[in-house]
Amino acid sequence: MTDRTLSFPGDPYGADVLAGGGRGQAADPRVRTGARRPTRDELAVPGLVVEDVATGFVGEIMALERTNGGDVVVLEDRAGRRRSFALGAGFWLDGAPVRLVRPPRVAESAPRARTASGSLAVAGARARVARASRIWVEGKHDAELVEKVWGDDLRLEGIVVELLEGADHLAEVLTGFQPGPTRRAGVLLDHLVPGSKERRLADDALRALGPAAAHVRVLGHPYVDVWQAVRPERVGLRAWPDVPRGTDIKVGTLRALGWPTGSPADVAQGWRRILRQVRDYRDLSPALLGRVEELVDFVTVGDGD
Repeated sequence: MTDRTLSFPGDPYGADVLAGGGRGQAADPRVRTGARRPTRDELAVPGLVVEDVATGFVGEIMALERTNGGDVVVLEDRAGRRRSFALGAGFWLDGAPVRLVRPPRVAESAPRARTASGSLAVAGARARVARASRIWVEGKHDAELVEKVWGDDLRLEGIVVELLEGADHLAEVLTGFQPGPTRRAGVLLDHLVPGSKERRLADDALRALGPAAAHVRVLGHPYVDVWQAVRPERVGLRAWPDVPRGTDIKVGTLRALGWPTGSPADVAQGWRRILRQVRDYRDLSPALLGRVEELVDFVTVGDGD
């Protein structure tokens, strides 16, 4: 397995989402305090979310541009509106005043030190021939998110990610796969919490496998949909919305964002906008990070490594 940097005290894969209760909502980091804080320099890199103090406009840095009047930074808010502001002081970041400065130029030929998952990048490495072991995820969006963050690692390790097309097919897929010591199966499910349908389906599938279940690991995150494993501040929210029962989770989320929801194409476009905001593992919840890392480690042993 490639060198990994994700580490959490007491658990190399992060906190188990099934252990214990939930945590309280963290306070909004942008809440002002009465004390005056010194202004610090901050690199104006794409993806950084800042607030213009004068107007209250909050947006993600999309670009830096040179004009006759000087350098400007282009911000885009969660509704897709863009505004340009003079580069320099007059911005807030995480509750503190900052002066946005142009990043230093980096040679285009500079090697990439790490993959999006945080693993050490292996320069010039070729994809390994696919192993017999596999990882399954519930649907297309799960697969696209895993590919964006762990794709380099999975190709280097020779791990193929396949679609279940829904947790209801789990028992059928695992039985047909015939897991064994050199043919391991890792499964990532949404909403794998006590009492959920996904928990029941996972338990039933493992029981049906008998002794072969030792070569299967079913893990999951607590979210109803993998969209919520993306940190909400990446799309301008303090927290993902509490979508009422009976409302599709994706539609409810897009409504909270103020994005179109009238057709399947709108939903697909909404997911693409969310996925574009994911730069690397730091933009994902530890509840997902640790589980994917554990699955990758599980399926990359047992075939002669």
